[in-house]
Amino acid sequence: MSVAICVESLVKQYKDVTAVDEISFTVKKGHCFGLLGPNGAGKTTTIEIMEGIIAPTSGQVRYKDLNGQAQQDKLVDSNISQQIGIQFQHTSLQDFLTVKETLTLFSSFYQQTLPQEQLIELCDLSDFLNRDNRLLSGGQRQRLLLALALINDPEIVFLDEPTTGLDPHARRNFWQLIRNIKAKNKTIILTTHYMDEAEQLCDDIVIMDKGKIIESGTPLQLLAKHFNEVFIYLPKPQVPESLIKQHAWQTQGERVEITTANVEQTLAILMGSNVSLDGLHVKSANLDDLFLQLTGHSLREE
Repeated sequence: MSVAICVESLVKQYKDVTAVDEISFTVKKGHCFGLLGPNGAGKTTTIEIMEGIIAPTSGQVRYKDLNGQAQQDKLVDSNISQQIGIQFQHTSLQDFLTVKETLTLFSSFYQQTLPQEQLIELCDLSDFLNRDNRLLSGGQRQRLLLALALINDPEIVFLDEPTTGLDPHARRNFWQLIRNIKAKNKTIILTTHYMDEAEQLCDDIVIMDKGKIIESGTPLQLLAKHFNEVFIYLPKPQVPESLIKQHAWQTQGERVEITTANVEQTLAILMGSNVSLDGLHVKSANLDDLFLQLTGHSLREE
């Protein structure tokens, strides 16, 4: 699969703070690429350099020619900025305009745009087209902002923490919109600190912490690389203290956490000790567990 973007030895320094510290990666065409990490990890700075909004201290970002007319790479320039779509973390919408009027306004900024009817269908805007921007719910607002990012029919779409603040139902609806966009062979760059979001959407991920890349690969590759065990949870009152100490199991509040590579053997130990299995929960490792193992703290800690 061809490469859409190459990030090479990128550094961004602010006085005594290194926001991005010598990072390199590639983004494949047609993939959803996840840039993951907690607040302050350097995700937004990296994505703003890739978008051409700020300049790096050193290093470079190269785009493959988006018109398909040349094989050589291009540095980020004004021409590239016209061919990408961006959904920022925070965007102000014009008051007293409806959703439809906002689409019309933003369409006037580009020489070439997607038909408005196609945007409305793709981002599921039809139910609130004539609603004032001020009256939109969080999910409706994000769907409109996604439509604005797609208005110039970009090959590459940047989504900077697009579901932050949305309720679980709205988040999952937004995930489906992203899948629909990817199905049109668009390349998506997604920053998020929701690990379930990354597992659901991303083909490839880079995990950042304190400006550095600490791991990269596909979600399945990374989990297979770092974990060959699963977690078993039981209510603490059901498990004798002697059994917990014997097997060095961990306690978390009112439950016991058992890490095991052999679920059947562990269950046999529990049943052989007449431990009730009521409330038993088995969980495979996820990207949150991976981040905790790599950094010593949860992804959501700030």
